[in-house]
Amino acid sequence: MDLSIRAIRDAGSKELERIVLRVREDCNVGDFLIMDTTYNGTHISNKLRHTYWFPDKDVRKGDLVVLYTKEGKISEKVNLSGNTSHFFYWNLKETVWNKDEDCAVLFSISEYETKER
Repeated sequence: MDLSIRAIRDAGSKELERIVLRVREDCNVGDFLIMDTTYNGTHISNKLRHTYWFPDKDVRKGDLVVLYTKEGKISEKVNLSGNTSHFFYWNLKETVWNKDEDCAVLFSISEYETKER
């Protein structure tokens, strides 16, 4: 997978809570979804809760993708290393990563289908 989960930081803090992803290969983050679920120590639940589908944006190998739970506007910052940190916002009113059993699941979705009623 072109992205990997690096860490969940400041879980339970409404202002600081975020999930950090590392870009392993050049890609478009619009091909990825993050969801939260629970786990029992060895297995994740099939009950998926909050979902964030990243908007289309090209990112480069070595960049960081940071998804804050709080409200905000998409932005980016060039780091001293020359790589870029891309900041996204879930725009939720409450924290997501607030229990020990919470688990982040990253999905790669290069193809999908929709159907209107």
